[in-house]
Amino acid sequence: MNRTIEQLKQELHYDKTNKCVQCGYCLPVCPTYMSMGKETHSPRGRINLVKMVGEGKIKDLSVLEEPLNLCLGCRACETACPTGVEYGSILEAARAALVKRKTFSSPVRLVRNTMFKKVFPSKYMMGLTGNSYWLYEKTGLQKVVRKSNLLKKLPFHLGEFETIMPKAISPKQRSHFSSFVKAKGERKYTVAFFTGCIMDAMFRKINELSIQLLSEVGCDVYIAEKQTCCGALHAHSGEMDDAKELAKKNIAAFEDVKADYIVNNSGGCGAMLYEYGHLLKAEPEWAEKAENFSLKSKDISQILVLCGGFRNLTTREGERVTYQRSCHMTNVQKITNEPVELIKSIPGVEFVEMKDAAMCCGSAGIYNIVNYDESMEILDEKMKHMKETKASVIITTNPGCLIQMKIGIERENLSSSVKVLHLIEYLADATGVL
Repeated sequence: MNRTIEQLKQELHYDKTNKCVQCGYCLPVCPTYMSMGKETHSPRGRINLVKMVGEGKIKDLSVLEEPLNLCLGCRACETACPTGVEYGSILEAARAALVKRKTFSSPVRLVRNTMFKKVFPSKYMMGLTGNSYWLYEKTGLQKVVRKSNLLKKLPFHLGEFETIMPKAISPKQRSHFSSFVKAKGERKYTVAFFTGCIMDAMFRKINELSIQLLSEVGCDVYIAEKQTCCGALHAHSGEMDDAKELAKKNIAAFEDVKADYIVNNSGGCGAMLYEYGHLLKAEPEWAEKAENFSLKSKDISQILVLCGGFRNLTTREGERVTYQRSCHMTNVQKITNEPVELIKSIPGVEFVEMKDAAMCCGSAGIYNIVNYDESMEILDEKMKHMKETKASVIITTNPGCLIQMKIGIERENLSSSVKVLHLIEYLADATGVL
């Protein structure tokens, strides 16, 4: 029995729970505690549950399931914590321990295996997804479906998400993606661009614009051929072994490119790449490689600022802009200034920070799909603060935030007066690249 408890303690990262002194600094920054008002849905409450399971005081691990599933994983608690509790590490370890012991129904197991093992890691499958969506648009099927009631019958409120997805690019355009783009003018840095899986399937245009902007500021840009999914969705869903394998594949893929930096344009992916060193630190063969990879991993906003930004930007006189901060950029990568600096660099822009700007919007990977009602409650609070800014443009740096804020303006009937754009789209338009 003692051996079983000790093993469970190790799996749960029990030693890290002892840093939590139950002070409560995490409570006002936790979106689920603020919206649900339950101690079990706060960081310190979840940590306490993990602690009691590790000590054998709670025998049934299913007690952890709802509190952990309803956690956004935004990690704002880490930023607020005065004792340096590694909440993200505890959360992912506990989720992995739960998944290891959970018996999924056959349909659920099939879906998880298909998505995590066959779809997200596969360039072919993600490309097929993007091409299929283009075909859905091009054939007119989308118009027919939208005029019917079919979207309302889709599970998990997927119909709402369908209506705000970006316009797809053609298979021909997708096939012309170059593996190298030369710097314009004097080369300042050589960078390797991380395309991502969702970003490349559904937001390929933003990827293309990202590469063009990097070239504009003086970067030679390489796209590593064998790169794959970052593994973030796997790690957040308790599939840690798969997450580690994907990390190893990416590290090996980018080793082939002798780049100064590895650049991404997605807050969620960026946080995962940034934490490869932590993810693989217990594996001697990979620990140093992973740490070096993480040190070279940068958000595109950091590189654009490092290169000096842009000249001859189009004036946007009186345009009021606010910024939806990506949790994983803010709380994991600690990137807070560069996106704002780039927005403010555009002549005429009036930048207005929203109240509780660092609070999660409720997207959190696939949280807004699997926990729709809870996600929308958090989003509604975010939109209340957004409306107070009276901004006509919302800038984001993460695809999940981009989709969530678009849903937000639809829910508030603001689609005719407010635009939601990725930072790269906004900059590309201001520079004339778009």
